[in-house]
Amino acid sequence: MKVLGSNKLLDNIINGNLCTGCGACIDLCPYFKSYKGKTVMLFPCTIPRGKCFAYCPRLEVDLDYMSGKYFGKPYGTDPLGFYQSILTSKAGWKFTGNKFQAGGTASAIMYFALERGYIDGAVLTGREGLLPEPRIVTYPEDVLSCALSMYTAAPTISAVHSAMRKGLSRIGVASTPCQTLSAALMRTNPLEENDFTDPIDLVVGIFCTWALDFRVFEPFMSSRVDIKTIEKTDIPPPPAEAMEIHTNEGETLSIPLDEIRTLIPDACSYCIDMTSEFSDISVGVLEGDPGKNTLIIRTERGRTIVDEAVREGYLIVDDMPEMNLIHLKHAAGNKKKRALKKAYEAGMVNNPAEDEISYLRLHNKTLKEIIG
Repeated sequence: MKVLGSNKLLDNIINGNLCTGCGACIDLCPYFKSYKGKTVMLFPCTIPRGKCFAYCPRLEVDLDYMSGKYFGKPYGTDPLGFYQSILTSKAGWKFTGNKFQAGGTASAIMYFALERGYIDGAVLTGREGLLPEPRIVTYPEDVLSCALSMYTAAPTISAVHSAMRKGLSRIGVASTPCQTLSAALMRTNPLEENDFTDPIDLVVGIFCTWALDFRVFEPFMSSRVDIKTIEKTDIPPPPAEAMEIHTNEGETLSIPLDEIRTLIPDACSYCIDMTSEFSDISVGVLEGDPGKNTLIIRTERGRTIVDEAVREGYLIVDDMPEMNLIHLKHAAGNKKKRALKKAYEAGMVNNPAEDEISYLRLHNKTLKEIIG
């Protein structure tokens, strides 16, 4: 995999408005910082090869190489990526009574993994007011402070770097698709360091179609509600077509998604992944039942933890209805085809020039099968 320096990252991604704000380049060095969802470079850097470039999910991502590392085979054409099984799920009796989003599956899994010692810390996303912020939690109870969805881009992966400096070596990460890909890139040791050890022990990927730009979302919301009173934001599964804003005063504001979509940065339109394909476990809201989740088990690590969480009463699982699976694959397939086609037509896929940079690389046959 091609790895260059921070100037290429600055030119191609940040200045090119392709940055997703995932935080992969933040807290590695003093040069990159995040401010209200915006990634900025404070000082020039002359390092020819850097982790900031290597961990970026928008630079030289070789999908066949990554898929071989994680699943032992080249990248495929299934809209959901590789997986072992797909189920419905919700928090079990040992986790009920807590505040969480939808079925609470992701929170229950992280809580359980911490309590049982599968991980020694979890990198999650909380919020300060309306602003999402990365957090490192080491006690199961603290998972609950990060149990609600944000819907805005957050530099979550920056907290992985911070957790490593704190001495954590078995880190759990709850991440959106771009953040999940960053974590996966990190775990492949792209700079081929001799003393490298994989710090991440569990990745719970969260379904994501897009994330809002906080810099425009904040004033948008401020004109409609006192943002200090916002307790929860939610986008119910189709056919709702609205974002619901719940306040601590008991009010609920419903905003049509057509208005919300105007706040989505163009960078999201290049994302080909809806279900966090390079995770151990993927979790999303179950269509038609906002009290349950879709649960995709991808790896043996993921299966081990899910099976034990079910046995211990932290999780309840059931079969996935066939029509739900059909609709899920249709939605994920449309996103993948649309984004990959756009990137390909922009010259960002499989660029043959030696001195040019690609966003993605994958086998041409697979590329053609996906975009049609």
